[in-house]
Amino acid sequence: MRAIRMSTFGEADVLQFVDLPVPEPGPNEVRVRLHAAGVNPAETYIRAGTYAFFKPDLPYTPGFDGAGIVDKVGDGVSRLRPGDRVFVAALLAKRNTGTYAQMVVCDADAVHPLPESISFRQGAAIGVPGLTAYRVLFHRARIQPGEIVFVHGASGGVGLLVVQLARAYGANVIGSAGSKEGMELLRQIGANEVLNHSSPGYLDKIPALTDGHGADVVIEMLANVNLEDDMKVLARYGRTVIVGSRGSIEFTPRLAMMKEADVLGTALWNAPHSEYISSVYGIAAALEAGILKPVIGQELPLEKAVQAHTDIIHQKGARGKIILSIE
Repeated sequence: MRAIRMSTFGEADVLQFVDLPVPEPGPNEVRVRLHAAGVNPAETYIRAGTYAFFKPDLPYTPGFDGAGIVDKVGDGVSRLRPGDRVFVAALLAKRNTGTYAQMVVCDADAVHPLPESISFRQGAAIGVPGLTAYRVLFHRARIQPGEIVFVHGASGGVGLLVVQLARAYGANVIGSAGSKEGMELLRQIGANEVLNHSSPGYLDKIPALTDGHGADVVIEMLANVNLEDDMKVLARYGRTVIVGSRGSIEFTPRLAMMKEADVLGTALWNAPHSEYISSVYGIAAALEAGILKPVIGQELPLEKAVQAHTDIIHQKGARGKIILSIE
């Protein structure tokens, strides 16, 4: 089979397009013939060998997310059968041979049905973004229906799913994006209000949009830039959940003290097994119910994985998910 393989850590050009043997599923494992694979920022950090959560043994095929058709099941697997349309969310799987490939083998618990209404391309955008969105809202922020949720940087792969899940759960959602296209996308998926975070003073609109209450929950995608400002628009007893950060920040703790606010970090790698499993099943149910419609921002062929890794680091004004199409 054709796959991406890296034999050393480094820049994007360590990703090589090669032929590999087809992996075999063991007990409680599934082999999926992939049509598409998702590309996540964390995979670029893993490739560089600098990621605190995971440094794989080499050689290594990257990729945790994908979608395709079940090709073969191992002993003990009864929930899935060959021919099933599925998505793969294998970040915390015990075995994962990598989704940047024509075939992947992983734990059966990481493979779930993909509704006919969701394309394979969309299915490849579910794994890490979907699990992150679910964990952020329900395990960390513990949102409640009727609360005001501000998604700060909502037009990327995670943010779009956060908006959809929060709206479906009954939250009033304010989203921000950095371009007109991103703002229109947020309106299309159901955000109650949309702000342009490229415009000066955009956060000054939140008091008026919330009748002076502020946001009960802020989901923050770039904490090193925005965390202190988040505290200023947060409601009393509010929660800010940090999804992403690319540096350090000088922070005024009194802002959190004045509102008795919580600042919560999140990383899927830390999820207890029970929360990982509940997130996967929760996302699968949301797909089946038509709540989630993943958005594709850029599609490249599998052999262009180097370009995908370069683009995901340098992209600005993200609109949806980067995926690799697989023949």
